[in-house]
Amino acid sequence: MRLVIAAALTITTSVAIADDIEDAHRQAISGRDSYWNCLAREYTRDSNKRMSGPDFTLHIASVCPSERQNFRVTLVDYLAMQFPSVDAGAHMTTANNAIALAQKDIVTAFIKHNAAALK
Repeated sequence: MRLVIAAALTITTSVAIADDIEDAHRQAISGRDSYWNCLAREYTRDSNKRMSGPDFTLHIASVCPSERQNFRVTLVDYLAMQFPSVDAGAHMTTANNAIALAQKDIVTAFIKHNAAALK
């Protein structure tokens, strides 16, 4: 009987942990989407269309601070739950790399769009 109770408790705990990880994953995805949507709004602003590539790059690095931080925090939380044995610094590096890639993608699109418009 004790073995059955212990097994049931283990299964229940495993399901709860899996649910927590899935919830953290959903929050990280939501944070990513919020950050991307904010960057996209900056991309489409009329006031930014006349910027040079380097100016737009600097601008993008400074916009959406709350969305960027939310994405960083939720991604680090998810990674810490998904990979608890990995150093927290590695999770922070991964989150910072994801943010840098998002910024790079939006800047690349901006530069290509401006180059095409000049032709």
